[in-house]
Amino acid sequence: MKLDILYEDEYLLACIKPGGVPSQGDKSNDLDMVSNVTNYLFDNSDSDEEPYAALIHRLDKPVGGILLFAKDRETAAKLSDMLADGKITKYYQAVLTGELPEESGVFTDYIVTDSKTGTSKVVPKDTKGAKRAELSYELLDEFDTDNGPLSYVLIELITGRHHQIRCQMAAHNAAIWGDMRYNPLFAGKNKNGGKTAGKKDGHKGPERNGGRGKKAGGKQDIGLYFSRMEFDHPVTGEHIVLKSEPSGTAFEAIELDEE
Repeated sequence: MKLDILYEDEYLLACIKPGGVPSQGDKSNDLDMVSNVTNYLFDNSDSDEEPYAALIHRLDKPVGGILLFAKDRETAAKLSDMLADGKITKYYQAVLTGELPEESGVFTDYIVTDSKTGTSKVVPKDTKGAKRAELSYELLDEFDTDNGPLSYVLIELITGRHHQIRCQMAAHNAAIWGDMRYNPLFAGKNKNGGKTAGKKDGHKGPERNGGRGKKAGGKQDIGLYFSRMEFDHPVTGEHIVLKSEPSGTAFEAIELDEE
């Protein structure tokens, strides 16, 4: 898998993770992004030693977008501290199967994660183990389909909890398109055989038939993409802005125009 690099210097590297590719090794044994970056650094180094490639944040397997790596331990520690302190700004774009209560707003919820199922859920604030989860959203466009409304939104992730965006949006009745874990429209195996979301007002709905939510090659992707990251370089102090146009089944299907 060829590495799609957004930014690289002697301290860090930013690249694009396609939807359906694991951020790091998992049970699937598919080529993951940590291995891919490590191979790239090794191939472009004069040293026989395995290069250092620390993943600063991870993206869920079906989510595409920007991944940030540090090339040394000191830079990794600084970036990890910046992430924990909210000094790295993170914007996602999403396609939702539903409508939001306002054109813009903030969701503040409390989330617990079930380690047995690998899923998270919104719970009352005083629930044991609950962690505060906050994000803001802005509605960019809406689409009517035969299977219901779709909302295209920009999301700023303020906290970073397990499956946070997927979990919160589902709890607010606007789950991520294609999300087989949190969206009941996509849960389980598809048995519809050939049906697609219909067309209305000239807009095409994402397909929901065999292979739905999957890209070529059988890799599952969903309507969630990490499209923008901003931070001050931990070594040089330069303000870094990383941007990537969303890709994947959902975004291609709603025929987004480049801004």
